[in-house]
Amino acid sequence: MTAVTFIHTSDFQLGMTRWFLSPSAQSRFDDDREEAVVRLGELASETGAEFIVVAGDVFEHNSLNTSTLLRSKEVLKNLPVPVYLLPGNHDPLVADSIFFNSFADNVHVIADSEPIEVRSGVEIVGAPYLSKRANYDLVRRALEPLEPLDRASGAVARIAVGHGQVESRAGEAEESDADTIDLTFVEDCLDRGVIDYLALGDTHSTASLGRTGKVWFSGSPETTAFDDRERDSGNALVVRVEGEAVDVEKRSVGRWAFRALDADVNSMDDVERFLAELEEMPGKTRTAVKYSLRGTLGLSAQARLEQGLANLEEVFASLKPRERTMDLHLAPSEDELSELSLSGYAADALSELLEDLENPTARDAANLLFRLSAKGA
Repeated sequence: MTAVTFIHTSDFQLGMTRWFLSPSAQSRFDDDREEAVVRLGELASETGAEFIVVAGDVFEHNSLNTSTLLRSKEVLKNLPVPVYLLPGNHDPLVADSIFFNSFADNVHVIADSEPIEVRSGVEIVGAPYLSKRANYDLVRRALEPLEPLDRASGAVARIAVGHGQVESRAGEAEESDADTIDLTFVEDCLDRGVIDYLALGDTHSTASLGRTGKVWFSGSPETTAFDDRERDSGNALVVRVEGEAVDVEKRSVGRWAFRALDADVNSMDDVERFLAELEEMPGKTRTAVKYSLRGTLGLSAQARLEQGLANLEEVFASLKPRERTMDLHLAPSEDELSELSLSGYAADALSELLEDLENPTARDAANLLFRLSAKGA
């Protein structure tokens, strides 16, 4: 065969927890992260892929509980093609590495940078993390000893597998870590035929890097962070190498969505519009939302917002405000104030608070008094 097709994925981080998920939502999240790995196997069968490469951070850390470890091993064992696991910075190949566990025969740990023959003419060369942090470019260290492939002698493809951030060709980063991958060097290796493709992990969003179309972050197969940081996750890459030609197809395998919302709300219409946006989201039980609201609302609009959010919180996997960026104020109209029918100490307290709304403490106290009074009415 003069071509090879494989699946490029990374950053399973099996065992990951998200603090904002309830226990039941976390349980769904755990199950779906394992199911995403199952779908990688289905994708391999569908596309005729010969193997799967996981470019680092297979596990969240090296000290998983027994249940998570055994379930992970079972999922990997049942993949229909060989899978090659690269230790990353979350699960480095250190003395207590999880990779020293016994795995099924179809599961292969990339423990060093010696080329691994997958089949005749096809090699994988990896750059595993041997400690939590590296003080050199692991990918460069792995590729420097290699000579260009001799296709006349039957070489089909050499796939490099790495994990970490990449230094841009333009040197945009002001400061680079010692383990930053030198993209210029990688592209030189691609130009000279030393490797045909670099499969990268670490960034959880899918992205092509550089000018060649042969260096990619696959992203995590299941979403792990909100879309103000992680913009295109939940994918896997189907890669076909034939001679010097490389074709990369992005395929969706994830089920979860993590949404970061920002909205200005200054009227009942604004509140209804925001709540409608939440109502229209599909797959709420597998959707986490963090929201930031800015504006000033009257009592009725505030009450509608609070009730709408309270109802939706029961449906979403997570629906929480971003307290650090929330800037929502309560300012009842004269009609609303008159309907409160406050008297005595409560009326005096309200009057005093309204005169000092620039003070955050006074503003919060006034907001609380409005809400309590409205409920009492």
